[in-house]
Amino acid sequence: MPSTILSWPRSAKRILVLSLDLCMSLVAMWLAFSLRLDTLHWPDGLQWLVYGLGPALALPIFIHAGLYRAIFRYTGIQALLTTGKAVAIYGAVLLLTLLIGKWEGIPRSVGILQPVIFLLLVGASRSLGWLWLAGRTAAAPHRLLIYGAGTAGAQTAAGLVSARSYHLLAFADDDTSKAGRSINGVRVYAPEALPATVQRLGITDVLLALPSVPRQRRQQIIESLRPLPVRIRTLPGLTDLASGKVTVTDFQDLDIEDLLGRPPVAPHLPLMQQHIAGQVVLVTGAGGSIGSELCRQLAQLGAAQLLLVDHSEFALYSIHQELQALAHQGLVQTQLTPLLASVNNPQRMAELCSLHRPVCIYHAAAYKHVPMVEANAAEGIQNNVFGTLNMVRVALEQGVGHFVLVSTDKAVRPTNVMGASKRVAELVLQAMAHATQPPFAIPQENTEHAPWRSPTRFSMVRFGNVLGSSGSVIPLFRQQIAHGGPITVTHPEVTRYFMTIPEAAQLVLQAGAMAEGGDVFVLDMGEPIRIRELAERMVTLAGLTVRDAQHPSGDIAITFTGLRPGEKLYEELLIGDNPLPTAHPRILRAQEERFDWATLSALLTRLQAAALANDPDGMRALLHTLVPGYQPDQPDPPEVAAQAA
Repeated sequence: MPSTILSWPRSAKRILVLSLDLCMSLVAMWLAFSLRLDTLHWPDGLQWLVYGLGPALALPIFIHAGLYRAIFRYTGIQALLTTGKAVAIYGAVLLLTLLIGKWEGIPRSVGILQPVIFLLLVGASRSLGWLWLAGRTAAAPHRLLIYGAGTAGAQTAAGLVSARSYHLLAFADDDTSKAGRSINGVRVYAPEALPATVQRLGITDVLLALPSVPRQRRQQIIESLRPLPVRIRTLPGLTDLASGKVTVTDFQDLDIEDLLGRPPVAPHLPLMQQHIAGQVVLVTGAGGSIGSELCRQLAQLGAAQLLLVDHSEFALYSIHQELQALAHQGLVQTQLTPLLASVNNPQRMAELCSLHRPVCIYHAAAYKHVPMVEANAAEGIQNNVFGTLNMVRVALEQGVGHFVLVSTDKAVRPTNVMGASKRVAELVLQAMAHATQPPFAIPQENTEHAPWRSPTRFSMVRFGNVLGSSGSVIPLFRQQIAHGGPITVTHPEVTRYFMTIPEAAQLVLQAGAMAEGGDVFVLDMGEPIRIRELAERMVTLAGLTVRDAQHPSGDIAITFTGLRPGEKLYEELLIGDNPLPTAHPRILRAQEERFDWATLSALLTRLQAAALANDPDGMRALLHTLVPGYQPDQPDPPEVAAQAA
């Protein structure tokens, strides 16, 4: 029956509700007369006029108040308040009419009793109609438990009042004093009672309403929920809660940080601001995953002007629009300058730097997708190596104070062109930083009686895989889980270091401030993570089970597709040994071998000729010479494999 009514035309449903209100007005008038006269009433004389006066006054006021425009099955507190106001206005008009009319046989108190009874009847009808039409207990496919019985949890519960897809059955909270109590009729349980509660109530989803809980405690809660057959989700933030914007569509999968398995590295704000506040800063690859996060943080750290450089029009437009929105809200005061340009066009880059005079350059532009670069080696080398060389030359010629290269752990003993090209880019910066004479025709002061020193302080930042970036496995795994699997992993033992996008950007900014010249910085990223275990973790946190030989009835299968061209089982962060500490406890300074500029320059000339000629054998041979650890398609060294195992 409810589904039949819901399928009616909108006009028919309005007429039905209006007719019910008319009937309730008459019933309320009859009850008011009966209560006042202390007998079952039958109208007589002018009393018939008052019976007709009730709906004649009430319905136009209700229509004007918009009571018949509301979606009936989504009736909430705001709709009830509007109904109350409309009935109050109607009651005042009715009472005034009776006082003026002074009709014989009509008690004036009816003008008070009838609106009160009418309000009760209308309010009850709306509430009962909502319960009847929504049918939420039977229809809701998701049986929900909210972890967090504080303000956020209570506001979320209120936001679920009209949500047909979620049926709230329980709360849980770390505060033991709340256990056994209830919020709007929903009981609060202690954390230790969750396994039994989930099984008894058939809970399918757990929502974390814990905006102020420390990350470490949040991780502990997530780990305690992992064995349970529930999907774990989280809230978007307190701002949306406070503004009443929370809906079921706002519930999000767990944060990237929750999948990391370790607390994110805390930033050192004074260090990050050191060369940024009030300065002109240029970011290449500004529309990429790391580049865009760098731009966000640079704007928040108070850069005077931010030069956003990217060769992708869409990527540049996206980050520029995002930052402009923040500027319009007054959240950042940085002048934003979007610049369509390629690092492979040195003349264009020189013009831009000459015009805007950046003090710092963060070079994030690179081709990073391993199989793609492997299949397009010449383009990868041209962009990653010679695009970097172009930017280095421009920085020296324009006297840029700081230049930071965003590198990768794949540059360490690489087995692919992408990693080898990034290591060559590092060698370029190291050679420039230690050069004792100008490598190019650089404008300089008198250096006849002093050794030449680079006007630019060069540094490199090397980190592992970035969770949530465009090339990360996280978006792919989420998509595969949403489609019912299978999840594709290249090898059962493939292992990677992981960090978040904000961590990576913060590392780049902090390392740039600590650079002395030619430094290679790496992050102490804790223990590496097996990709297979990450996939399993994502499946269980989605409330599903892994399907394998031991669990043939599981929900999501994990299939192994084999290592891709140039892919390693294990990644490393250091080429040499004995890294040095820095001002940041989680950032290390690597000590690694390098070429002098004269030797490197000659090899680069030959490498560029091979890349322009698209000579695979020539490129591979020169990468071997430039990067001694480069072993394409070779297994990991025994000591590395043993270490990772």
